[in-house]
Amino acid sequence: MKTFVLAGGCFWCLDAAYRPLRGVQSVVSGYIGGTVPNPSYELVCTGTTGHAEAVAVTFDPAVIPEDVILDAFFTMHDPRQLNRQGNDIGTQYRSAMFPADDDQHATFEDAIQRAEDFWDGAPVTTIEPLTEFYPAEDYHQDFFAKNPTQGYCLAVAVPKVNKVRARFAEYLS
Repeated sequence: MKTFVLAGGCFWCLDAAYRPLRGVQSVVSGYIGGTVPNPSYELVCTGTTGHAEAVAVTFDPAVIPEDVILDAFFTMHDPRQLNRQGNDIGTQYRSAMFPADDDQHATFEDAIQRAEDFWDGAPVTTIEPLTEFYPAEDYHQDFFAKNPTQGYCLAVAVPKVNKVRARFAEYLS
């Protein structure tokens, strides 16, 4: 198993898009990259902690290649937007990758290059040190499945999930 920690806007969207992919063992929404220990959602939303909303995606690379995990990441969010995704604005919504080692760092760099071709423009995605990952509150875990008719889910998450499903249909469970 491998785990990638990735931030690309609201973690509800990333969580929802990864869960249906075959080979994904778990997705944990959380906070990373900040200076405050054990931050809360409310505190992270102030934009003052330095944390990003992120997911820790654990997957079996024998079932789903790491390139697919990363290409899905760059499909579900627009990496050209600095510190935002659509109407979600602030450093907590930045596009960032947090490698566990030098191999992951190189893999992430390659994925950013592929994203440049996919998006026809330069990503602003950063590669940042893997600091402590704090799981988000329980109500954020698998939020989309628990709240499928919630307005944000319908307006923002559904289109992102559909893009990933269309592009990576062969990996759907």
